[in-house]
Amino acid sequence: MFLTKKHISRRATLKGLGVSVALPLLDAMIPAGTALAATAAAPKPRVGFFYIPHGAIMDNTPLGKEVDAWTPSGEGTGFTLNKIMKPLDKYKQRLVSFANLENAASAGSVHTINPATWLSAVRPDNSQSGAHMATTLDQVIAQKLGQDTTLPSLELSSETTIQSASGGGYYSTTLSFRDDHTPLPMEYNPRKVFLQLFGEGDTDAERALIARQTGSILDLIDDRTKALRNQVGAGDKRVLDSYLASIGEIERRLEKAKERDLSAIKLPDAPAGELDNFTEQVNMMFDLMGLAFQANLTRVGTYMMVAEGTARAYNHLGISGGFHAISHHANAPDRLVHLTNIQTWHMQQFARFIDRMAATPDGDGSLLDHSLFMYGSNMSNSDRHNNYPLPIILVGGANGRLKGGQHIVPPEKTPVANLHLTVLDLLGIPQEKFSNSTGMLPGVKV
Repeated sequence: MFLTKKHISRRATLKGLGVSVALPLLDAMIPAGTALAATAAAPKPRVGFFYIPHGAIMDNTPLGKEVDAWTPSGEGTGFTLNKIMKPLDKYKQRLVSFANLENAASAGSVHTINPATWLSAVRPDNSQSGAHMATTLDQVIAQKLGQDTTLPSLELSSETTIQSASGGGYYSTTLSFRDDHTPLPMEYNPRKVFLQLFGEGDTDAERALIARQTGSILDLIDDRTKALRNQVGAGDKRVLDSYLASIGEIERRLEKAKERDLSAIKLPDAPAGELDNFTEQVNMMFDLMGLAFQANLTRVGTYMMVAEGTARAYNHLGISGGFHAISHHANAPDRLVHLTNIQTWHMQQFARFIDRMAATPDGDGSLLDHSLFMYGSNMSNSDRHNNYPLPIILVGGANGRLKGGQHIVPPEKTPVANLHLTVLDLLGIPQEKFSNSTGMLPGVKV
């Protein structure tokens, strides 16, 4: 139980000229003498879906277990994480790995519908004009958990999702459909996301005035910040200072991105804010999602960590070929090693995000305690472009509902929609059916 003398609204913000900065959960938002769980400030679950293309190196190549870098060894609680998942080893007790999951909706599609069908498990109806699929899992959740937040959901990517190798249609460019006709775009410009979260003027004239007066949102709320610090206790001061420091650090990194000198190069206009360094770009989008979760600006997020069919090279890993080209590994040992290294690198960036969630206080626990994150792909063996078995894990606490520390092996060809149905139940949104589900996965819920 948290006891405080002052009570600040959970919806309180720090306002300045053209900006409104939401606050993290503070002890001062909990009425004196009241248990946290009985208040409007009680932690609400945050839910994130993190997608990688091109599957994972599993036990479904001719080389079998010799090159399998994804599948844990053992079953139940006696499992050991493999190379790709090793970055999450310290969160093993918060992790559930699954075998034998299949998404029949994307079978035989190569790349064209993998992203959109990952969270829908429904094959698009191409006989219809325009987009025609189904509401995705994230949006089903947003309809229940996101209607009293500033943004019902947040859709992010690390790069443009319009890739020629993936077909470039409705279903390869997004993970999220609000309804069967409405695909939601994935935003990859961090400056646009930052302004979406915190604002920077309502009109062109106001934005110009802000630019002349100051380059920092934090400067605009300085007086309000000082006043709030005088109202709260030492613990809340630390939480507030850490949160505002995170905002300031992202502002600094965005300003740094604008300093590129391209005067000697003739280039088309590029969105201001996208970072040249891919590691920084990937982590910037993770950080923005983390801030949005901490400030309760949204409770539901999707993140395409790299686009389907991407030609991106991973030179920072000593890998010069493009991700998509390497994914056609033809069982060549060197390509399998390169692909494993790329997939491990992505998991390392996800683990960094999990570190942040675990270190961020949220009421009577951490953001990780109160979150449920799903990470994985809608492809299995990228050389074959097949969709079984899918590499997918759950990580988090789900407000005490997720039974972590286990590798679950359901029957072969278990519909991935069974996992989706289970996720909904973990979040307190039970449904009888989701797409082609045949029931919930046993043993996942405490």
